[in-house]
Amino acid sequence: MTPEPPFVYWDRFEYDEWTFHVAATDRGICRITLPNEKFDALQQWCKKHAPGSDLVRDPVKLRPYIEQIEEYLSGQRKDFSVPLDLRGTPFQIRVWRTLLDIPFGATRSYSQIGESIGNPTAVRAVGATNGANPIPIVVPCHRVIGKSGNLTGYRGGVDMKARLLMLEGV
Repeated sequence: MTPEPPFVYWDRFEYDEWTFHVAATDRGICRITLPNEKFDALQQWCKKHAPGSDLVRDPVKLRPYIEQIEEYLSGQRKDFSVPLDLRGTPFQIRVWRTLLDIPFGATRSYSQIGESIGNPTAVRAVGATNGANPIPIVVPCHRVIGKSGNLTGYRGGVDMKARLLMLEGV
């Protein structure tokens, strides 16, 4: 088993009226807080998912991650190329990796995600996992909608979800 990275690096950035905290280990990006979440959400996540790691503010280390998120939010980027450090259960990681296959400008339903992971009855579990996504925007949980085509919950609020989908032309 690989030892846990000793540091979780983070920085804060603003885009329009939104404020984000972005965190990464030496393995890759591991957490993005959404604008309605405080720094405490990042601290609590680190205690649970990176126990014993020191949380260190490092704008230089976080610059490549933040640049790609800013490029996406400004309509200049469709795909992310930063490494990911996904932390969760095997089921969660399988769902989050499936979200990465949803193309820019497309959506999938929770039931379609369940089917694609070979578990079509896991709609509620897929929904809960989608809501627990630690790296929103980069791992595009905003592209998952209700089977009827309606926008459903989003940790950042349905308005933010709608705005991200409009940015993608959905």
